[in-house]
Parts: sequence; structure tokens; C-alpha cells
Amino acid sequence: MNGVTVLFTTAIDVINGLSAAQEAGNFQKELKKYLKPSLLVLDELGYLPIDKRGADLLFQVISHRYEQGSIIISTNRAFKDWPEIFNNDATLTSAILDRVLHHAETVVIEGKSYRMKDTVET
Repeated sequence: MNGVTVLFTTAIDVINGLSAAQEAGNFQKELKKYLKPSLLVLDELGYLPIDKRGADLLFQVISHRYEQGSIIISTNRAFKDWPEIFNNDATLTSAILDRVLHHAETVVIEGKSYRMKDTVET
């Protein structure tokens, strides 16, 4: 797959990077880092709490990538629980889900954790 660029990162790392860049006056440069790759993989969405500012920053990435570049999101949270991820902001959550789910393929993986496959059950 020549020419396909991919960036794998966590949702919190994106938020922290954009937040620091905003404070340093480099926001647009940092934002481009997440807009440039053909595919952006956001891991661990919903694992750590996201405040209003963080939710707004992540929305900017998702909004700018909408119909411009692909996004894979890894989360263990159902869509119905996404308002809790985004500081219980129903409007923002709806806008994010609207962009994420339009043209999307969702993959639900059920069962025991792969990371736990080698543990001994007692």
C-alpha cells in the first residue's frame, strides 16, 4: 500500500498535544499533524475522562477529517455511553457521532480480552 500514511495515537495524546500547542501558539501546526495522514487511528477513546476543552479539541480533529481522511477509533464504550466520554455534552457528542458514523463500518468485538488469554483461571 504505497502512499498510505498512518498515525496511531491515543485520544488523550491528541488532546494533550493540541492543548499544549494552543498554549504555545502552535495550534495550527499541531492540528495538521492529525489531518495529514491518510488514516488516523485513535486508541483508548473513553478510557480516561475528557473535559470540555479536550472534547472541543478532539471534535476539531474529527470535524476537519470528516470526508477528508479515514479514522479508526478503538473504544470499549458503546455509542450510547459516549456522552459520558465527552463531559455529558449531548450536542457535542451528537456532532461527533454524526461525523464518525456517516459512511462508517462499525466492528463490535465481544468476548474475553485478548490480553487475558494467557492468564490462568483459578
